[in-house]
Amino acid sequence: MRIKDVDEYIANAPSEVQGKLRQLRKIIKDTAPDAEEKLSYGMPYYGYKGRLAYFAYARNHVGLYVMPPIIEDYKDELKKYETATATIRFSLSEELPLALIKKLLKAGVKNNEEKKK
Repeated sequence: MRIKDVDEYIANAPSEVQGKLRQLRKIIKDTAPDAEEKLSYGMPYYGYKGRLAYFAYARNHVGLYVMPPIIEDYKDELKKYETATATIRFSLSEELPLALIKKLLKAGVKNNEEKKK
């Protein structure tokens, strides 16, 4: 089945994950209201003056994908999460750290604006 938009992506997610996906979507849209929203690589994508963020769900976590060097820049604040170069995994059993996510997204917006200058 081909998912056509972010609404459908969230609707097709397991019910216990949908709330977290809606929270991620809202915080991205609130932080970068001019970001383009679409599906890319089968997951929600947000572009603002370049790639800003993606998110996806897995069996045990929700992943937020932000562009380097954000994870490296905030590694101390991200210590308690499983991370990779552009990936942060948030356990389904814990609340999302919304203030931290907002900070990471703001850094992404700033990085992309500086690159476009």
